[in-house]
Amino acid sequence: MNTSLKRPITAEEIETFDSDGVVMLKQMFDADWIALLDKGLSDSMTAPTDRSRVWDRDEAGRAVYYDSQAWTRIEEYRQFVVDSPCAEIAGRLLRASSVNFFFDAVFVRSPGTQFATPWHQDEPYWTVDGYDTCSIWMPLVPVTKESALAFVPGSHKGNRRYIQRNFGDLNPDRQTEIDQVDFSGFGDEPLPDIDADPAAHNVTSWAMQPGDCVAFNGRVIHGGSGKLAGDRDLRVFNTKWLGDDVRIKFRDHGMDPDHSAVMTELGLKPGDRVGTDVYPEVWRR
Repeated sequence: MNTSLKRPITAEEIETFDSDGVVMLKQMFDADWIALLDKGLSDSMTAPTDRSRVWDRDEAGRAVYYDSQAWTRIEEYRQFVVDSPCAEIAGRLLRASSVNFFFDAVFVRSPGTQFATPWHQDEPYWTVDGYDTCSIWMPLVPVTKESALAFVPGSHKGNRRYIQRNFGDLNPDRQTEIDQVDFSGFGDEPLPDIDADPAAHNVTSWAMQPGDCVAFNGRVIHGGSGKLAGDRDLRVFNTKWLGDDVRIKFRDHGMDPDHSAVMTELGLKPGDRVGTDVYPEVWRR
């Protein structure tokens, strides 16, 4: 498998990531990486972590499955995190001196699922604070523009604090405490009604093939879409990367995923850079 960049990231792509908070990168991963992740995803679904949950299930049984932080026990995930070009992609886009891995997340939608992901930002949920964050969203199967994750370009800029959604409310099973996180202490105003006028917000998504990826800042508003044709499923592997200005923050409101206990056990405290084998530095310029 190719451990170096399959192609250079262009200056234009770096500028787009900076200005829009999101950029689609064509063919950054070869077929071997996609096959490796697909095997890991299939294996992990047979033995999910205690962080797995269902976000939606309709009357026909079609569901949206989520799991995260499985990379330390799924060898295929670990190999991808450590050896793939993913960390360098994040580092180049962030113009970072170094990049640490934060956590992994997977999303699996049954064929024909119509559930639309609520609009939200990522970083307000996290146990870290900083502008230099990068998520890399990789479909392991083809995805149409209408079904792909969508973004509001430029919404990562500024200091507006939006009220965030409790994703635990979406779980039809509601079996564990992990589903319920109180975000009422964060945010001064509701997110804009993006669905009322997507064009006014320049809502953007892309048709993608395995090997493509979307890289986005943790503060950019994203969601929507997700509706699948009856013969199409969706399997996505997502990794989160932290750059130069990111520091640990134990927020007063709920955090999801909440890494505060793990970080404390590792001797990490608010204001520190992440580190240790759990949040390793994977790439350095």
